[in-house]
Amino acid sequence: MQWPWAHPPEPVEGARDVHVTVLAGYGLNCEAGTAAGFRMAGARADIVHVADLLDRGGSALHGTHILAFPGGFAFGDHIASGRVLANRLRFRIGDALARHVDDGGLVLGVCNGFQTLVKLGLLPALGRAGGDPIAPQQVSLVDNDRLGYRDAWVRLRIDRESPCVWTQGAALDLFETPSRHGEGKLVWPPEIGEALARDRLIPLRYADARGEPTEIWPDNPNGSPGGAAALCDPTGRVLGVMPHPEAFLYPENHPDFTVARARGGVEMPRAGAGLGLLQSGVRAALSRGRLT
Repeated sequence: MQWPWAHPPEPVEGARDVHVTVLAGYGLNCEAGTAAGFRMAGARADIVHVADLLDRGGSALHGTHILAFPGGFAFGDHIASGRVLANRLRFRIGDALARHVDDGGLVLGVCNGFQTLVKLGLLPALGRAGGDPIAPQQVSLVDNDRLGYRDAWVRLRIDRESPCVWTQGAALDLFETPSRHGEGKLVWPPEIGEALARDRLIPLRYADARGEPTEIWPDNPNGSPGGAAALCDPTGRVLGVMPHPEAFLYPENHPDFTVARARGGVEMPRAGAGLGLLQSGVRAALSRGRLT
């Protein structure tokens, strides 16, 4: 186990100025871990029920610098994973979500949150210009090639050339994190796939034991083409990732922790690798200069 981010796992300097809104309710169930991770990074994180967010309408995201869509099973994944939640958000506060991104805000979607972001149109949002309405859906996440729910740790390779602000600052090319889903295979039309590859909008890919991107199970738990495990938008501020970085905040979360400690002579990290991704998001929010 190595710490993959260049920065140590202390709170980010100045992070108390960063306000994170973590969604909850209607079957989302990873909000506590997501909020805890952002708080470990030093940010102020509030858990807000989706109903409360919708009731506030156009002012829903006022003062929010990072909007986090956590994992879970929103509305029981009826119709399709993330579909019902995405529709509610699009037709109630779609304009506010578009303004949030246009104004420099960040968005993170994990697992069910990722599924919601692609159906909502916040990812990958190809061709959308500032001031445009929220984009139409362009890609989807469907049933894993091996049908059924897969719960296991995976290895992720970082694309150094991606504009994704969430993956910048990593000292190593690879890190591990838990993955648990049944509908995680990314699918897209050929022209969309070409654009994603050209613009480097796939910041994380499932990797095999050699560290190479793979489509082969079990290193790739769902069969996504090119090993795609995440997407970002062209701004780099909106990230959707299928595995769970918020589930690896502590070194004790890793299945090899006990063995590594027992062997001795191994410098143990002070935090889990998933925290580094959240820290990078907080740093990016600080660098935007819109903290009010």
